[in-house]
Amino acid sequence: MYQHCIKRIFDFILVFCTLAIIWPIFLIITLWLYFANRGAGVFFLQNRPGKKGKFFKVIKYKTMTDERDENGNLLPDEKRLTKIGKFIRSTSIDELPQLINVLKGDMALIGPRPLLPQYLPLYSKEQARRHAVRPGITGWAQVNGRNAISWTKKFELDVWYVDHCSFLLDLKIIFLTIKKVFVREGISSDTSVTMEAFTGNN
Repeated sequence: MYQHCIKRIFDFILVFCTLAIIWPIFLIITLWLYFANRGAGVFFLQNRPGKKGKFFKVIKYKTMTDERDENGNLLPDEKRLTKIGKFIRSTSIDELPQLINVLKGDMALIGPRPLLPQYLPLYSKEQARRHAVRPGITGWAQVNGRNAISWTKKFELDVWYVDHCSFLLDLKIIFLTIKKVFVREGISSDTSVTMEAFTGNN
């Protein structure tokens, strides 16, 4: 009952009220990034698979420039990540525009994170079960390691959430997310400023 009906209503009301309060912060951050990103734009939109694998455009704040090398290739992430972008990423502010995705019904506040489309054929049958629910802005995997854990562990946590979704669990994840934001844990993996790509073997 909660997962199929009440959760969506709860998400919509909470996000609508939150946006009504924090819209001035949205405006300030948008102007800040407009100048910091050196013409690269403020928002990052990308196709991501959602519930049942249905594609939608995920919205995030852009934290990197579009700087390229002499051959026209994008520079590595760590060289394009601006100081402001690093702060916005470390505080998870870059995820705030996804509140719009929640209002639209593409996402939920809590759920498995929406990942890249090219990962879809790499999932095992068990891992693919993460798409049985709407993807979330934060989730069980995010509060249990985020980018600092392996892909295998992350998918295990995602599927565990699908099987145990409840109001009390979502409430717990919200409070743990707030704690993680202040502590700034798990932002990077051991080998990347974000998270290395999933290859089906990690």
